[in-house]
Amino acid sequence: MELTARQKLILKAIVECYVETAEPVGSKTIAAMPGMDFSSATIRNEMAELTNLGLLEQPHTSAGRVPSPDGYRLYVDELMQQYRLSEDETHSLNEALDLKMKKVDRMLTDVGKLVSRMTDLPAYAVASRSRTVTVRRFELLMAETHCFILVVMLSTESVKNKLIKLPLELTEQDLKLLSAVLNASLTDLELTALTPELLAKVERSAGAAASLVPVVVDFVTAVLTEEQHSEVYLTGQTRLLGQPEYHDVAKAQQVLSTLDEDIISNLPAPTGDKPLQILVGPEEVAKELKDTSVVMTRFDIGDGMEGLIGVVGPTRMDYARVTARLSYFAESLGRMFGKGETLPVGPEPPRQLKPPSGETPHEDN
Repeated sequence: MELTARQKLILKAIVECYVETAEPVGSKTIAAMPGMDFSSATIRNEMAELTNLGLLEQPHTSAGRVPSPDGYRLYVDELMQQYRLSEDETHSLNEALDLKMKKVDRMLTDVGKLVSRMTDLPAYAVASRSRTVTVRRFELLMAETHCFILVVMLSTESVKNKLIKLPLELTEQDLKLLSAVLNASLTDLELTALTPELLAKVERSAGAAASLVPVVVDFVTAVLTEEQHSEVYLTGQTRLLGQPEYHDVAKAQQVLSTLDEDIISNLPAPTGDKPLQILVGPEEVAKELKDTSVVMTRFDIGDGMEGLIGVVGPTRMDYARVTARLSYFAESLGRMFGKGETLPVGPEPPRQLKPPSGETPHEDN
């Protein structure tokens, strides 16, 4: 859909006014805003058209309008101005980040709490592998007559091992053959590539040690699954109760009972060159969260690990402020792990609405 400059200005004003007040916005309120030099009648007509286009909604009990999910989406994609953190905000964020964090799990727990406190919304932090983990090499070492040590070296440079009892008497030559077969057939493969057909082929090549192949594969499957597992840390869920949308206990309970680690794990994460992602309303993966929005951004932890921080809140969210704070957190965390330079700090510029270029301010009769 292609909006006129005036329609974009009015939609932007309605979104930002509704974010601040949580009350339906009327034409008189918009007309009184700085730089909005149009009559209430003109604004009413444009609001009606925006409603017809599905960008605004009208609550039954009010003459005012509120943004629809499509309205928020257009605002986020085209109309939202970049929010620059003030010096006070930057100072507060830097103080919060000045922590002695020694472990990734402790760091992510602390980060989730900080983000929740600084945005006054439920927050989550995730740690996961930024690339697929595979087995780089197998070693089978005879420990004693009826035991051997299975050593698995991973693409992440980590090593896993297990002591396995032999179901039958095998020689060291049998284990050397099995080791050679495993290294030739099962290295540098993703977990999904370990098909029954491939394993049957490996068993046929393993000779007397064929019965050990399922044991080895079970261990490898468990190791790769654990390595690829994402750790999710969710905090501050009850902060939703402070939002006007969730003063209704039944509505709040529906969201709070749905918001858990599994739901967070299934949210589509940022991909490609865009580290920041905003999900609005129906874009969620759970119908119980259709009236919420999610803002998330990723950062590099190092050692093949990737971090993700995000917040969950009502669709009436101050997207510009939230994205600015999350981006600052992510870039600061990246520097904590040895990346990047100090961010420039400056006062927040005034957020002033201006009339569209080419429009002559006027009043309708």
